[in-house]
Amino acid sequence: MTEIVPTMPAASAVPAAPTPAAGAAGATGAGPVLNPEFDTFLKMLTAQIRNQDPLSPMDSADYAVQLATFSGVEQQIRGNELLGQMLERTGGGGLADLSGWVGREVRAAMPVQLSGQAMRLELAPAPGAESAELVVTDAGGRVVGRHGLGPGAQSIDWAGGTDAEGRPLPEGLYDFEVVSFAGGAEIARETVETYGRVREVRLGPEGPVLRLEGGAEVAPGAVSALREGG
Repeated sequence: MTEIVPTMPAASAVPAAPTPAAGAAGATGAGPVLNPEFDTFLKMLTAQIRNQDPLSPMDSADYAVQLATFSGVEQQIRGNELLGQMLERTGGGGLADLSGWVGREVRAAMPVQLSGQAMRLELAPAPGAESAELVVTDAGGRVVGRHGLGPGAQSIDWAGGTDAEGRPLPEGLYDFEVVSFAGGAEIARETVETYGRVREVRLGPEGPVLRLEGGAEVAPGAVSALREGG
């Protein structure tokens, strides 16, 4: 009677399964951490090898199939995650959805192009303010005008005015801030929201960007109102 001697499959029969994470770690010395799901899969596969029937060991090809299947699923998951990041970066619809804004006017806290025409400014000093002033600065950050305001919401038509020397302000980009005071001290400072016409929508490093007449730029998320161009 022939004696059957149980044998364990040779270690070389189990295909090696280097992962991109492991390979990168070996190359750089400080690569990314192994995917937790893949780590769990390897532990389960190792347990399966240790507990298999020694009289009927699992074929090495089956291990390869399991590894390939897991790798394919992981690749699909990572692809979906990347797609989600791309959609988030472009604001969902991205440039296609925002293309309809070209030629329309958006309202946001942003610089305004002075072109010789009066513009309506809606001003709102901080609650509790006893007085306020409108501070105008040019593109270089230089204060070119100050206008006293009373408490409470109000609106003015600003056509440019003159600088400290009495000279008309040149065309260009200007910022407006409402500075509120109470008890003789400044209590708030807020950039005034104004309207600007959208000339271009482009994709910047942080997502879509609206480029306005005069060169000012604003993120779509900073827009508080949208209207047809006048």
